Amino acid sequence: QLVESGGGLVQAGGSLRLSCAASERAFSGNALGWFRQRPGKEREFVAALRWNRGDTRYADSVKGRFTISRDSAKNTIYLQMNSLNAEDTAVYYCTKSSGFPITSEMGLPRTYAYWGQGTQVTVSS
Repeated sequence: QLVESGGGLVQAGGSLRLSCAASERAFSGNALGWFRQRPGKEREFVAALRWNRGDTRYADSVKGRFTISRDSAKNTIYLQMNSLNAEDTAVYYCTKSSGFPITSEMGLPRTYAYWGQGTQVTVSS
């Protein structure tokens, strides 16, 4: 089970940090990450990391503004979002793979077996 928190309303240029607590410890090769679904759009990849090595991957649209990280002791991942703009308004979903994906698979929805309920992020301009 994945439980997201930290969403809300923020002004353009502001920051938010999302958290995702996993009820079960991730295995070393699992990938955990974030997708989002903007109004009227399909779900899209945002960021992911590999649990053991911590190597990360980002969508081009968020590179340099968003940072994904993990706290192994808390079995939790985070998404620090800075310089937010209206295009970032979306429901953000935490996700976890059941297998051990290679880097090129980390941005694909089919890689992930477990999904959180989503948290709304709204950026006002």
